[in-house]
Amino acid sequence: MAAGPGGTGTDGAAPDDGLDFAPYLPPATHPVRGIVWAMHLALPLLGLWLLLAYPETLNITWEHPPSHFWLIVAIAGINVVLGLMISQAATRHKDARLLLVSLVFLSTAGFFLLHGLTTPRIILPTGSYGFDIGQPVGLAFASVLAFASSLPLGERAAAAVLKRADLLRTGLVIILIIWGAASLIDGLTPLSAPPPKGGATIGLFSWAGAALYAVSAALMFRIHRRRPSAMLVSLVTAYALLGEAMIAGFYRPNWVLSWWEWHLLLVGAFLFVAYSAYIQFRREGSSQGLFDSVTLAATVRRIQGQYDQALEEVVGHLRRMSESGTTTRAPVALRLAGKFRLNEGQAAVLDRAGQALAAERELSLRLGALVDVGRQARVGLDEVTLLAGALDRVRAAYGDVRIGLVSHGTIALGDRTYGVDEFKATETLDGDGAVIHPLTVKGVVAGALQVPVGVTRQDEALAATLASQLSITLENARLYRELETLFRQYMSPDVAASLLADPDQAALGGSLVELTALFADLKGFTSFSERVSPGEIVEMLNRYHAAAVPAILRNGGTIVQFVGDALLALFNAPAAQRDHATHAARAALEMQAAAEEIAAGNPDYPRFRIGINTGLALVGNIGSPELRGFNAMGDAVNVAARLEGLAEPGTVVIGATTREQIGSSAVAHPLGELNLKGKERSVEAYVLTALDDAAEAADAVPGDAER
Repeated sequence: MAAGPGGTGTDGAAPDDGLDFAPYLPPATHPVRGIVWAMHLALPLLGLWLLLAYPETLNITWEHPPSHFWLIVAIAGINVVLGLMISQAATRHKDARLLLVSLVFLSTAGFFLLHGLTTPRIILPTGSYGFDIGQPVGLAFASVLAFASSLPLGERAAAAVLKRADLLRTGLVIILIIWGAASLIDGLTPLSAPPPKGGATIGLFSWAGAALYAVSAALMFRIHRRRPSAMLVSLVTAYALLGEAMIAGFYRPNWVLSWWEWHLLLVGAFLFVAYSAYIQFRREGSSQGLFDSVTLAATVRRIQGQYDQALEEVVGHLRRMSESGTTTRAPVALRLAGKFRLNEGQAAVLDRAGQALAAERELSLRLGALVDVGRQARVGLDEVTLLAGALDRVRAAYGDVRIGLVSHGTIALGDRTYGVDEFKATETLDGDGAVIHPLTVKGVVAGALQVPVGVTRQDEALAATLASQLSITLENARLYRELETLFRQYMSPDVAASLLADPDQAALGGSLVELTALFADLKGFTSFSERVSPGEIVEMLNRYHAAAVPAILRNGGTIVQFVGDALLALFNAPAAQRDHATHAARAALEMQAAAEEIAAGNPDYPRFRIGINTGLALVGNIGSPELRGFNAMGDAVNVAARLEGLAEPGTVVIGATTREQIGSSAVAHPLGELNLKGKERSVEAYVLTALDDAAEAADAVPGDAER
């Protein structure tokens, strides 16, 4: 592809690029080479000083009008071609900087040509004012354009310059025509008249123009430091040489070596840029991007966007080819070659870059799928959900991936069936453009994975890694299913989930937590047990607990004990819970309502009585290293048990702290001060009959919901 703008895509000025880092120094601007380059620019000024310091011995006269004429015409012609090429690039990219640079070269070439045409004894018989000051005037005029071209033009300024592009070009042509007529038509203006003795100059304007060229070169060099480019180096050198030509042109008389020097400086400036363009053309085989690096930052970004678009088109074409199984890339190469004016070599480079980028993206996509599969192996998901989610994700990255699980000793993958005996734990079977890996659980084949390969060089290794990851996922799912049976059916889901996520929580020990304890048992259970068979006892207990347990869990409680007909549930432990006293009260009322429905059809069944109390308790794992259980101990729990023992069948008795935390929503009547077994002081208690939802809503503070 034609050389792009390269570098950072900035313009060297902070407002234009917004970057804040040390600029990269390309080889041409490394300190040693920079010193050599600066010495080359200083040599002409040193030579000028020597010629002026020793006029008698060094600054000799050589007057040969034909040589002067043909040198000027040839170099001006080269410069016109160069200016027109830059102007064409400016039109193609709609770039204001390229437009101004092209006007610099066209104006200097035009005035240089007019200077050649006014050579004595070629058209005019003698020298003239136009011959003496034509080129200095042209250089001074171009210095303003050069300074403008080196500025970091914003969008509005660039648009204003481009809007007047035709006016600027037409104005330059008119100025050259007028100057040419005034200088070449004898007697028309003083410009065709003989100059004063010693020659004419534009005076201090020469030094002003030289200063503008110096500033322009410095600004262009700053852009080059941020966006390294051979063409920018050439432009910096050209501006510097044009400034030195203005200094040399200040000194007279004509035809001496110091006078010839500014001609040579102009020749050097033009040839330096032309030679750089030629070398870049030879290297790239196209003139498409010769001057892209000179453009404004906005144009650089637009050009880079076009290159990115071309590369994306290649990548997209390669992916479509891979999916369809085709191998030719000629259509996209030809399409891009015409769109971006690329030669065959550049299209081939773009094609290879597209292949590399496509392979890298495919690899990144596959690695991302592996990471996502690992993330999906979460506690609590069944193997069907896990494998379905994993399959959806990996198919987006790997293509037609298939998973089969062992069923009755066989594994089905698509329309083919494999026996389990065909697989070994480390064996890979070849499919049609795919590899097949076994999925294992505890070292035993539990399924198989078929993955397409051949897109990237790492496909087979990635397929093996994917099989390992899915084996882990499958094994985890089945282990969690076992834990579901072992844990969740024997303890509260909150406790089970906490232990699965953090096994260290099973360590012996505990901490003080404010909680609400709910005790419940069946009044009359002993006499009922004496009258009926064991089977009827179990049936009755299961019916009551089947109604009570959901009510507790639904309100966020954790059941920590079943002891015969009694149960203990905790609220705000182990999981933190706002308004835990209210949740416990609601669970108790729901339990009694459900128990009433059961008892209505079985009048001889015992009835639930419930006690609730709120306070501090030691919560944790209690027991021995061999056998332990999650429980709560403390006065608050003991009081809840005592209140339950005093409650009448079918009622809920709550302590004063619980009543206080529930607030005005509690519909309860006091039992007075009760003397409880094991308590030195009496305890205030209440019989809870209902919860007033309207009062509870009124008591709620906005934003104080559970988080």
